[in-house]
Amino acid sequence: MLNLTEKIAQTDAYDTTLTLPFDVRQKSRFRATLDDGREAGVILARGAVLREGDCLRAEQGDVVMIKAAQETVSTVYVSDALLLARAAYHLGNRHVPLQITAAWLRYQHDHVLDDMVRQMGLDVVCEQAPFEPEAGAYSGGGHGHHHGHTHD
Repeated sequence: MLNLTEKIAQTDAYDTTLTLPFDVRQKSRFRATLDDGREAGVILARGAVLREGDCLRAEQGDVVMIKAAQETVSTVYVSDALLLARAAYHLGNRHVPLQITAAWLRYQHDHVLDDMVRQMGLDVVCEQAPFEPEAGAYSGGGHGHHHGHTHD
């Protein structure tokens, strides 16, 4: 069994992949089956969240790239920015992890939340798709732009 213990910079040189749903990618310690069939144990620092494209190095030297699994999600497609913001506000007020773009938002499927969003006049599509929610303002990963200054 491979012991994946180190998160490294993304690389094109990886040995295999590991496809996981978001609920598992939030855990810092778990067992998994790699996409090539081998068993692995993931042992990372507490609070680590794995994202699509992240790479892990095993104690044995192998590099594993993380893939976001297809999972059941609810997606709200909307061209009106105000409606999109309102839906994001009300879902966020319920502490629902959200994946947000300029044209849609996505959350893990929940029929109660779907009904709430529909009552706001929006259409909800239940589908299979990867789920990559916002990291959150206090998680250390919510600062989404990349440039050369620091925030002390």
